[in-house]
Amino acid sequence: MKEQKYRARIDAEIEELRALSSGSKDARAPVELDQQSVGRLSRMDAMQQQSMDLAREDRRRARLAVLAAALRRLAERDYGYCLGCGEDIPEKRLDIDAAVTLCIHCQR
Repeated sequence: MKEQKYRARIDAEIEELRALSSGSKDARAPVELDQQSVGRLSRMDAMQQQSMDLAREDRRRARLAVLAAALRRLAERDYGYCLGCGEDIPEKRLDIDAAVTLCIHCQR
């Protein structure tokens, strides 16, 4: 039952990240050279915004990989155990981040 709660939270976060990624697809597209299509933004501003959007997408992909690993641990019945010391990760810690892999002592 505890695993179902965390699986639901992980699945919800994955869905949210995928929706954000899909919704920002146009923002990551190459900046056009035609200044008229950019409107009031200068090309440099548009390129900076594109760069920030690409960085956000990289962070989303990294988080999706972490969440996928958490789902694998759930499937393998290794979820909730610290990868450092093997002890149980406290539920309060998992409530903060359902994909956490280390207990607080090993995290330090």
